[in-house]
Amino acid sequence: MLYSRLRAACLLLLLLWAPRLFAQTPATTTDGPLLTPAQFLGYKLGTQFTPHAEVLRYVEHIVQHTPGQMKLERYGKTYENRPLELVYVATADNMKQLDNIRHNNLRLAGLEKGAVQRQQPAVVWLSYNVHGNEAVSSEAVMEVLYDLANPQNQQMQQWLQNLVVIIDPCVNPDGRDRYAMWYNRVRNQKANASPYSWEHREPWPGGRYNHYYFDLNRDWAWQTQQESRQRIVVYNQWLPQVHADFHEMGPNNPYYFSPAAKPFHADLTEWQRKFQNIIGDYNRQVFDKNNWLYFTRETYDLFAPFYGDTWPSFNGAIGMTYEQGGGGPAGISYTKTDGDTLTLAQRIAHHHATSLATIQAASDRHTDLIREFQTFYTNAATKPKGEYKSFVLAGSGDPGQVRALTQYLDRQQISYGYANKRSKLKGFDYTTGKTDNVQVEANDVVISMYQPKSTLVKVLFEPKSTLEDSLTYDLTSWSLPYAFGLKAYALKNQVAASATRPAPATVKGSAAAPNDKPYAYLARWNSLSDVQFLGRLLQQGVKARVAEEPFETEGQKYQRGTLVITRTGNEGLGDKLDQLVRAQADSVGVTVQAVQSGFSTTGGDLGSRSVRPLRQPNVALLAGPGVDATAFGEVWHFFEQQLGYPVTVLGTDYFSTVPLAKFDVLILPDGNYTEIMPERTLENVKDWVRAGGKLIALEGASRFLAGKKDFLLKAKPADTTATKKAGPYTALRRYADSEREQIGERVQGSVYRVQLDNTHPLAFGYGSTYYALLRDTPNYRFLPKGGWNVGVLKKDSYAAGFAGRKAQRVLTDSFVIGTQDLGRGQVVYLADNPLFRAFWQGGKLLFGNAIFMVGQ
Repeated sequence: MLYSRLRAACLLLLLLWAPRLFAQTPATTTDGPLLTPAQFLGYKLGTQFTPHAEVLRYVEHIVQHTPGQMKLERYGKTYENRPLELVYVATADNMKQLDNIRHNNLRLAGLEKGAVQRQQPAVVWLSYNVHGNEAVSSEAVMEVLYDLANPQNQQMQQWLQNLVVIIDPCVNPDGRDRYAMWYNRVRNQKANASPYSWEHREPWPGGRYNHYYFDLNRDWAWQTQQESRQRIVVYNQWLPQVHADFHEMGPNNPYYFSPAAKPFHADLTEWQRKFQNIIGDYNRQVFDKNNWLYFTRETYDLFAPFYGDTWPSFNGAIGMTYEQGGGGPAGISYTKTDGDTLTLAQRIAHHHATSLATIQAASDRHTDLIREFQTFYTNAATKPKGEYKSFVLAGSGDPGQVRALTQYLDRQQISYGYANKRSKLKGFDYTTGKTDNVQVEANDVVISMYQPKSTLVKVLFEPKSTLEDSLTYDLTSWSLPYAFGLKAYALKNQVAASATRPAPATVKGSAAAPNDKPYAYLARWNSLSDVQFLGRLLQQGVKARVAEEPFETEGQKYQRGTLVITRTGNEGLGDKLDQLVRAQADSVGVTVQAVQSGFSTTGGDLGSRSVRPLRQPNVALLAGPGVDATAFGEVWHFFEQQLGYPVTVLGTDYFSTVPLAKFDVLILPDGNYTEIMPERTLENVKDWVRAGGKLIALEGASRFLAGKKDFLLKAKPADTTATKKAGPYTALRRYADSEREQIGERVQGSVYRVQLDNTHPLAFGYGSTYYALLRDTPNYRFLPKGGWNVGVLKKDSYAAGFAGRKAQRVLTDSFVIGTQDLGRGQVVYLADNPLFRAFWQGGKLLFGNAIFMVGQ
């Protein structure tokens, strides 16, 4: 009875309140007049952070109230299924011709055939909020869009006569919402400006990164992330003349705009450098008028190709970065070290101002921009820069890696062909690091410099980039042959090539098999594709083995690491075995060979004890405070998006309570493990290893283990040679030189040849060397007896990039990768990160070996 009365009362209240509830339902975006952001959102910009969904609702409102002059396009979605959208803005006349303008722009670049119209609007692309916790820009973009839509803003309408403006309101919605939701949850009712307030202390992992904790601003060139790949597809359909990327830096800084700092990459044109100053003049006028502080020509250079200013520049645009002081710590209001208070409203005003200044500058100079854009691409196709005119990838290399690189070239709109014949030419050999006679074989992949994208080709393939100043922001080497671990040559000659692809390798042992049920299947072990193949087989319940010694059977030679899938041991699968093996081989592009006998003409037979069974490992990965977020994300992304193999993520806050016996492999990404693994926890980990577990320690995790009891890894002693030779005036140093002196101890993303013991399972599938991208100095002794020095640096290991003199001394006779036995288990030390930013393809097999091959 009581329940019935309560239900009746609730229904009565609902009926009474229903009109008010429906009255509060937000109006549709087309109702009423064009609203300002404050009118639409119900609060003034700068008083709180706007969730991504609300930003897009306002974007839709703006577009629907500007018919014929704005167009909304959804170009993709994030890993967390948030929409990615672009807004196209133009005059009514230009909007009617929007597709024609786009195609003509590609014809200006020589990427489409047809008559060129030189009188057309310039294309300006503005990207906001690539770093999620640099959240001011998605607030500012709403004000920018209102200005573009407002018919009363005659100045803006005049600027649009000469432009098509493309706006990405939020490049990184997942990171933005991670930050905005956190901040709106913890902030005081009235924002607390004290830097000690928790609303200025963003928790791990922060909102800077995307779902997999990748820095999307460092992914423009590599496009390893879903957001980047989807965005670049559209970007390459337009190729704008101007691209501006909006960021934030630390809250105690003012504002940065171009001109950029040195080093400039040598392949930036004189016009691109000149326009850096032109756009700087437009911004200076606004900032000087408002007495706003700013700086130029410091910190933010134009060298490495993977940023939102450099990658567009190497694609013919004027690429620029804008940096507002603030970022994640700033919140709504922040007391700076100079005593002034920085507000979100101020930050919005600055990004709004530079957005408009960029549009104005491009409009005023649109004719110059179109002319120089066409000149950039004409010169690229007819007078390419640099001494090398062709780059050749040896087709005899691993087909999986060659295929991965050609797919990458396709995404970049870089043309390539296949050598018509065998020829001997003089060129730079990436493998030896020397210029000598090299052998080009028929069907080798040839990338000619005589193409519209030759500037990008040169930047991505050049063996060593010219560095005018060693004080640079990021990596100093990234050459694709090193990144993919491929045999390649840089040639001063053009190489005759055909656009026709050679016939793809057939999956031997499918249609070509003498019978449908061979004795075994063999698969070579060379690249990530092979690791994917193994991972899928194991998950399907297929028992696989690995050959630890070379062998020859049925006229073919097989190296260490070859996968052996025999019918024996897989009887439970019956006829499904053949279907599974062939289907998985086809799905990842792996060639398998069916053999009719277990006999080997040389080496061990397929039943030899040197052909060991592989287990399906249960893998755990540590994450949380203390672990570097991007390092964790690189491993997480590897398992989920590249390998397709399950991994259990364990939090550092409860790691000490986890029953490790449930797992076979534990991965420690880079980080600071002092608090994560106090003595008792570390002892538990060692006990687990002794019982048969496998511990994989990357970078900082290896550094944490070095020197501790039971671990063989030890740091090298300090270099005393320089101290002994130093004169009495060594201590007399100039304060102004302090930063430059520090780089003498650094290695800045440089490529080194690591000497490998490829008889060890950790190096299966490699030759005698592995190209590592070193960003730190692995200052370790060689492992003593009981350990295996699988990868080491000896003398003359340097290949490309910048390394200071002190760092070069450290990087001689140093341990890089290896293993030790501990009880029945193993510890794998990876002092270098083979999964860095997911673009260093050559290291992925190494990490696959650590997971599947070591300890079998």
